[in-house]
Amino acid sequence: MAEVILKNLTKRWGDFVGVDNQSLDIHDKEFLVLLGPSGCGKTTTMRMIAGLEEPTSGEIWIGERKVNDDLPKDRDVAMVFQNYGLYPHMTIFDNIAYPLKVRGTPKADIRPRVERAAEQVELTQFLGRKPKALSGGQRQRVALARAIVRTPKVFLMDEPLSNLDAKLRVTMRAELKHLSRELKVTTVYVTHDQIEAMTLADRVAVMKNGVIQQLGTPDEIYNDPANLFVAGFIGSPAMNLVRGSVKDGHFITVDGVRLSTIASDDRTEVILGVRADDINVHEAGAGDIDTPIYAFENTGEASFLTVVWGDQRVIARGDRHLRKEQDDVVGLTLNPDHLYLFDPATEKRIHL
Repeated sequence: MAEVILKNLTKRWGDFVGVDNQSLDIHDKEFLVLLGPSGCGKTTTMRMIAGLEEPTSGEIWIGERKVNDDLPKDRDVAMVFQNYGLYPHMTIFDNIAYPLKVRGTPKADIRPRVERAAEQVELTQFLGRKPKALSGGQRQRVALARAIVRTPKVFLMDEPLSNLDAKLRVTMRAELKHLSRELKVTTVYVTHDQIEAMTLADRVAVMKNGVIQQLGTPDEIYNDPANLFVAGFIGSPAMNLVRGSVKDGHFITVDGVRLSTIASDDRTEVILGVRADDINVHEAGAGDIDTPIYAFENTGEASFLTVVWGDQRVIARGDRHLRKEQDDVVGLTLNPDHLYLFDPATEKRIHL
């Protein structure tokens, strides 16, 4: 096994900067997720680790070895791609065995290693079939087995679940979580799906414009966002971000609604962050403020109320048994222990 160290890594194409002077230490046996929107540099970072892209500057270390000049085949990494990349004319056994055959593994060693990898992803009964006879989830497990069979130092996974339907993604997330704990191999996983990141990762690196905005555990990323981008990107629904000011210990929206007591000095411009879970819903007259409902959504496991404060829409989460209609008036109270302030100029967190 091995740690992966990136030192001042940069990738440019002309004037466009894909990854901008990033350093990152991925611990041995860690499951690290690179998370961010399309174009943020997460896949480019992974491709540089794999050797599929050459850095403009910086260093890549795998274990005790600098691998900048090593070919992909010499880096001892295994990749799992978004598209399964299976050979349709080969059986599942031969697809899994292929990496061993091209590396000249003795035939006597191939079968037990393939059977062990297939067992780990629950594909033993399908080894004689061809990919077209399998479901999408089963094909993705073949791709995983093909990576596992090599026993590499590092797994690189580039959005491996994005082609699956919602139900299969949930199932495969659980399988990946279990498998990562069983194999204990350093894993770098790229995704734009925050649910995948939060459920799978030991740590998450949230990226924007080629720069890591915050690195931390899922709990740290969710509960202690470093800036506006992380606060607005993490969470479903996303954190509510309300423009206003702080005066005499109260947060006041731009249209003069006094929302909450807050432990902050007076500020003429500030952005308040509050998650839907931290806005308590009451009957009209029982909260800090009364407001009409703009939209009411019942998901079965919860209810979500969208209200309008001035020109800003805010989402609150209610009990799953709550039933309201559009234009009904409700009372809302913000949880003072879970409020966040951000500087609108720098977008950085203001710690209370």
